[in-house]
Amino acid sequence: MKSGKLNNELLKSIVFNNITYQREEIMVRAGIGEDCAVIDFGEFACVISTDPITGASNKVGRLAVHIACNDIASNGVEPLGLLLTLLVPEGTTEAELNEIMKEAGEAAAELNVEIMGGHTEVTSAVNKIIISATVIGKHPKNKVIFSKGAQPGDLVIMTKSAGLEGTAIIAHDWEDRLRKDLGDSIVEEGKKMMQDISVVKEGVIAGKIGVTAMHDATEGGLLGALWELCEASKVGTLIDREKINIAPVTKEICEFFNLDPLRLISSGCMLITVAQEKAPELLNEYKKNGIVATIIGKVTASGRFMQDGENLLEILPPIGDELYKVF
Repeated sequence: MKSGKLNNELLKSIVFNNITYQREEIMVRAGIGEDCAVIDFGEFACVISTDPITGASNKVGRLAVHIACNDIASNGVEPLGLLLTLLVPEGTTEAELNEIMKEAGEAAAELNVEIMGGHTEVTSAVNKIIISATVIGKHPKNKVIFSKGAQPGDLVIMTKSAGLEGTAIIAHDWEDRLRKDLGDSIVEEGKKMMQDISVVKEGVIAGKIGVTAMHDATEGGLLGALWELCEASKVGTLIDREKINIAPVTKEICEFFNLDPLRLISSGCMLITVAQEKAPELLNEYKKNGIVATIIGKVTASGRFMQDGENLLEILPPIGDELYKVF
């Protein structure tokens, strides 16, 4: 099999088909497009998600915290606590381990999240550092946002820009080559995007206003995330490529490596569907909080398409991420 998340057909046939026992307390369970599991605890729901960092070599402590917390935010929930599993290869230095935990601790403090525990191990089972984070949140049960809530007629909104995380990872991991071929300013601008990979603020704001669905654009990029959101909601979409925000630095790096920015890992970019009458309030709240947000299309009853000039392109299921083409 190729590097990256399992495709949706394998997820269904190998993973989901082998999960046969279900409990009535589980409100949201494993499914295409669902970032989190949700457990019924009476008045409140416990929202849980887990994610590893496998495609990056630098800033993995920071990435692990933010990527996991972003999943919780896609349910409109503020993250509460984290469990970290850190597997490092033999030969890893204490200084390297300290740097990872320092990054994780700083990122957690920024988000007001406690690292509650986890597991740390030096092992010959891995040949690079692997860190995985499990995040937990608590929220009133009737206010949790789900990926499956999008309705025909809703507007589709994206925050920040497509390919955001991928740009930051490539700028860090390919720094020397990019400095030589594209210049120092491109590298520094790309590396700075690592500061913008959290979507907790926009997720919590959207949850308070009451949107219909959210999905963090992680592996598979903006188009992959949009397809997954539509799949979870059993709806279609029509978006306009010209309205999709792509930072100039992302365009330059993607052109250099021949990557599609719309299929590049995009943590920091939240996809949101919202009823048209609530869209002005949401956009205004984002503007007040310094969050760039753009209406890129609408939800339809069926068919998943992107208008690209005169061409109408079908949005296909994610089959990997452009990031893996670089490594």
